[in-house]
This record gives sequence, C-alpha cells and structure tokens, in this order.
Amino acid sequence: MDITTILGLVLGFFGILFGFVLEGGHLGSLFAVSPIFIVVFGTLGATVIGIPLDELKKLPKWLKIAFMNQSFGVEKAYFTLVHFSEKARQEGLLSLEQELETVDDKFTKQGMQLVIDGTDPEITRSILESNIAVLENRHKVGITFFESAGGYSPTLGIIGTVMGLVHVLGNLTDPDSLSGSIAAAFIATLYGVCLANLVYLPIAAKLKIKNQMEVQTMEMILDGIISIQSGENPAILKEKLKTHLGYMPEKETKFEGAFEASEVNY
Repeated sequence: MDITTILGLVLGFFGILFGFVLEGGHLGSLFAVSPIFIVVFGTLGATVIGIPLDELKKLPKWLKIAFMNQSFGVEKAYFTLVHFSEKARQEGLLSLEQELETVDDKFTKQGMQLVIDGTDPEITRSILESNIAVLENRHKVGITFFESAGGYSPTLGIIGTVMGLVHVLGNLTDPDSLSGSIAAAFIATLYGVCLANLVYLPIAAKLKIKNQMEVQTMEMILDGIISIQSGENPAILKEKLKTHLGYMPEKETKFEGAFEASEVNY
C-alpha cells in the first residue's frame, strides 16, 4: 500500500471537515445524494467520452498503481549491469548469453540480447528508446484521464449548484426555508472542487511521478547496455549509472542474480 496516497487523502478531507466544524457547521449538512450523482457521475461521463473503451478498462489498474507501492528495481539493475560489464570485459559479450536466461526484466533482456547478437549500437539505442517512448505514451492515457476528471469536476459542481438554485427560485412559496435551500444548492460546487483537488488531480500527479521513476530506471538501463556494447571500463560504467541513481548505493555488493523489475505497466 502506498501510504502517502492514503495519508494525503485522510489529511485533506480531515482538514476540510474539521475546519468546517470549527466554524460552527454541522457535518450532516454536507451530505446530500443529488449533488453526488450530478458531480460524480457527470464527471465520469464527461471523462469517459474522451477515452477509448479498451483504455477505460485499465481504470482499476490505474487506481491500483496510485494506491499500491511499486519497486522499479533500480539498485538491482545497477548491480546487474555492473556484473554484466565486468563479465563482458573479462570473457567477452558472448559469455553473457547464459547469464541472460536469469533476467526477468523484458527491457534489460531485449537490450542485452541485441548486444549479444551484434546489433549496431545505433540500432540498439533506437529500439530501446522506442520502447521507452511507447511506455510513456501508454502511461499518459491514465494520467490524462484523471487530469481531465480534475478539470470537469468543478464545472459539474457549478452545474449542480445552478440546477439547485433554479429549483429554489422556482419554489419561493416558503421564504423560511430559502436560506437552507440555497446553502444546499452550493454543496454541489463544494463536491466538485474537493474531488478535483483532493482526489483526481493528486492521483494524476502520483501516476506522473511513478511514470518518471520507471522511465528513469529504463534510461539508466539503456545507458548501461550501450556502455557494455561499446566495451567501456566497468569503473566508468559505474560512474555513469550512479548519475542516474542520484545517490551512492549503500554498498557495493557482488552480483546475486539478475533482477526482476516491477514495471508500472499501465
């Protein structure tokens, strides 16, 4: 479970509700069925219009990504590439073919297989960069879905408020209940703004960050593979990979088996 997503939602809603109570409000007045239908289903409908059905089926997966932790195997990728570099330096690139059978990460396996097969370095780079671009484009669909929902939600809230006011102004026979009816009409706007800024847009931001993390791991792997193919010294390879890590690995451990990257893959 990604604790920051849960913590953020709890803190956000707690802050709003607690602040409302401090101002003397009653929590029961914030809950109304009709605004929920207008805002939630209206936003969902508007967002669904802009996305193909095949992509919409991935909605549960997008939510899972936002609420669950993912490991991108960046440090294991570092040690795997260093090991491959040292072995290739000592025994040649063909010696890596047997090692490759233990690699579960498809991106690393594909890149190293191209190297072992003697593919031109530029072609190897082009193929791997295309894979990264395809992954980014696939991820953008989920990000765009929640960003769109964040844009539509406040507007649907305003529509709900206008509808409520129309209903109020059409029933002015009871002036005593007028203030309460107007207040209830604005609940839809509250829902629309809150859902946009506490749910939809934060989830889009979380998906965007996780996309960047996975892409950074793949770019590190790409640089490592090209360096191995060009026969660079393992010491130089280490320094290159550390620039991608952004930090010094806690310890220089020996290779303990190829890694399995946990891709976001949404």
